[in-house]
Amino acid sequence: MRQDFQSEFASVSSSLVTMAKAVRDAMRQASTALLTADYTLAQQVTDNDAQVDVLYRVVDDRVFNLVLRRQPITGDLRSALSALQAATDLERMGDLAVHVARATLRRYPATAAAPELADLFRAMSTVADQLAAKIVVALSHGDEALAGQLDGDDDAMDQLHRQLFQVMLSSDWPLGVEAAVDGALLGRYYERYADRAVNVGRHVMSLAAKS
Repeated sequence: MRQDFQSEFASVSSSLVTMAKAVRDAMRQASTALLTADYTLAQQVTDNDAQVDVLYRVVDDRVFNLVLRRQPITGDLRSALSALQAATDLERMGDLAVHVARATLRRYPATAAAPELADLFRAMSTVADQLAAKIVVALSHGDEALAGQLDGDDDAMDQLHRQLFQVMLSSDWPLGVEAAVDGALLGRYYERYADRAVNVGRHVMSLAAKS
């Protein structure tokens, strides 16, 4: 019975990997659009989010049907729930990439990221991509050790987030409230994207421990 569960659960794992790749691509493209005021690329990110939503529903349906039909034992049931939680966090990562893209669309043809903040957002996008890349590998190979690194890696994003506010709240900030609000929102999107990536890493660790 457990062997049957594990065999069918492989399709769930495969869908999670596909989701992880999709949300990594989404944030990479959203970041490029943000830093270059690329309207077409930003619109592409928002359009492609429907694919992530479909993948989430696929995982949700597969987990539900698997649990219903196989009635798994405690350990396997926890694996199924961990997979569903990972899918939820991945879907939210996709939404956060869309928020970045929509900020670009909202301010076009101006850039949503003030020039004074461009280097910080470039650094934040790099950290976000590194976290997402590790998720893809960790999910693909059930790499518990790699997944465990994500919590520490997130410290870099937290530091950049603090630096962002130091710049915007400094007495010589030249751009006023609107640009600061844009910066604060964008910083929050990147910070939450990283937090969700850490959550996925923890779910991968849980899955690896039960395999």
